[in-house]
Amino acid sequence: MSKSKKDRQFFNIGGIFFLLIVIPLSLMAFLIANGMFKLGVTIKERAVNVLDAKAQEDIKARAVNTANEIASFLMECKKDLQIATIIPSTETVYKQFVSENKKPIWIKRDGKTQQVLVPLYKELALIDRNGNEKIKIVDGKALPAAKLTNVSIPANTTYKSEVYFSKTKVLNKGEVYVSPVTGWYLNKTAFDKGKRFSGVVRFATPMFDQNGFAGMIVLSLDYRHLAQFTDQLIPTQAERVFESDAGTGNYAFMFDSRGFITSHPSDYHIVGLNYNGSVVATVNENNVKRLTEKGQEALNMFNLGFMDPNLFALAKEAVAGKSGVKTYKFHELTKFVAYAPIKFYAANIPAPAGFGAVCLGVEIEKYNEAIKKVSENIEKESKAWTATIIVILGLAMIILFFIMYLLVRGIGRSLQAEIPEGSEGDALSFDDDDDD
Repeated sequence: MSKSKKDRQFFNIGGIFFLLIVIPLSLMAFLIANGMFKLGVTIKERAVNVLDAKAQEDIKARAVNTANEIASFLMECKKDLQIATIIPSTETVYKQFVSENKKPIWIKRDGKTQQVLVPLYKELALIDRNGNEKIKIVDGKALPAAKLTNVSIPANTTYKSEVYFSKTKVLNKGEVYVSPVTGWYLNKTAFDKGKRFSGVVRFATPMFDQNGFAGMIVLSLDYRHLAQFTDQLIPTQAERVFESDAGTGNYAFMFDSRGFITSHPSDYHIVGLNYNGSVVATVNENNVKRLTEKGQEALNMFNLGFMDPNLFALAKEAVAGKSGVKTYKFHELTKFVAYAPIKFYAANIPAPAGFGAVCLGVEIEKYNEAIKKVSENIEKESKAWTATIIVILGLAMIILFFIMYLLVRGIGRSLQAEIPEGSEGDALSFDDDDDD
């Protein structure tokens, strides 16, 4: 067989193999690689959307759950007050009542974080119809008679301006007065040195005899038990911490029906009292620069509309008994926040405002940064799989080309062996005329 005919025969057979095997395989390789790339992009886009929507729903649900937990806790305090009205009115019994009502809180001692049992109530007081304290337990100890005062005069109260006597005196039997969070204001300098806000929430109910109003019982909740519901909460993680950090933008806080911040990782935002009993000034558009420079940044949600209208809208909706989500700007940071009302009510804090609201916030830029990292990892995985498949298919094609070459060469040699030398023309021509 001549060399030109051998070559032509080789390419004819090779072409058949190319059409039947290599082209379909190449097309399949392209489709698979392209499909993997598009799948990676789609997974990335959907992952971002699903994570974003799921996170919002989770944070909103957690805000509602936290608000309900606080409401239940306050209701237990209200029940304890009712129990305090029926136990014997003696120092011994009152001290025992306080010592038996304890719950754990986290504290830092000698540089170590530890959990300890602490009485729920800092004070328990029995007051007569004229406002005179008859028995008063403070931090588990009974005060001597010389230290008992007449609390019908606000200046005589612990925080120099408390009106729980006058507010409770006018209530009906079984009704309860619940004070706002009450404590001395803590500025930023003191906070940075390690001090923390300390205060009480007072629960008071009147008592009656045959002559009518006979006095009242006042049970004062240790603020730390209330604050830990939000201070230790990170909205995007299940585990609680000793203290959340406002600098991360990922924290929870509370405000009351007046809009005053009552719990916050940065305690200098909590609205406390000056030492004369007056309410500390809260930040507004006119004083924000001056107060910030002084490190006195107590906040009222109703006064923060100048920062972002959604801050005011959020507070308004929460005290109207609504839960929801909003975004707002605070100190140039964009925050996503889920809010829910604390559905605990008393004679002086009726529905729908009740005790106030819980907010769980996440700084959007940092949250999106975390989401972006997840999506980038998905895209990297997709590209890696695509590259792997392309390499595998490329190697498969090279192997198939080699196999095709060997098969064509083998078939060519077989044909050469079957056709005698010099009869190539006869083998390739066919004549049907037998009588020529």
